Amino acid sequence: MEIPPIRERDRMTDIAPARSRLVRWLYRGLAGLFIGLAAAGVVLPVLPTTPFLIVAAWAAGKSSPALRERLRQHPRYGPALRRWQDHGAISRRAKIAAISLMTLSWALLWFTINRTGVIIAVGIMMAMVAVFIASRPEGRRRSTGTRN
Repeated sequence: MEIPPIRERDRMTDIAPARSRLVRWLYRGLAGLFIGLAAAGVVLPVLPTTPFLIVAAWAAGKSSPALRERLRQHPRYGPALRRWQDHGAISRRAKIAAISLMTLSWALLWFTINRTGVIIAVGIMMAMVAVFIASRPEGRRRSTGTRN
């Protein structure tokens, strides 16, 4: 499977490894931490997986381009990671899941705590995140082969 070319303004994939050996090890540790959090997110429904892999791939790119490429080529999580890094895109399915789960979480919060200020503050933050998620492109459209 060929990875689509990077647009000129998208440079998330052009990550140069750190020059210092100590800094590379720190980035590698950070990548390992976020890979661990992503692994926990696979089995824990309240913990996301893909955002942690995005951070892990960024840190891996600073420490080990080979590790970063392994993350990008992962059979399950690689496509979402590449879509985000190459195009800043989130699939429609992921958008619906994220916004639905945020709404469900906010409703649960509404019914379980009795602090209006907290409910409003969390609702505003979740609404802002939902707008951000909804505003992301859904990925590269496939060409039909015809031009108008």
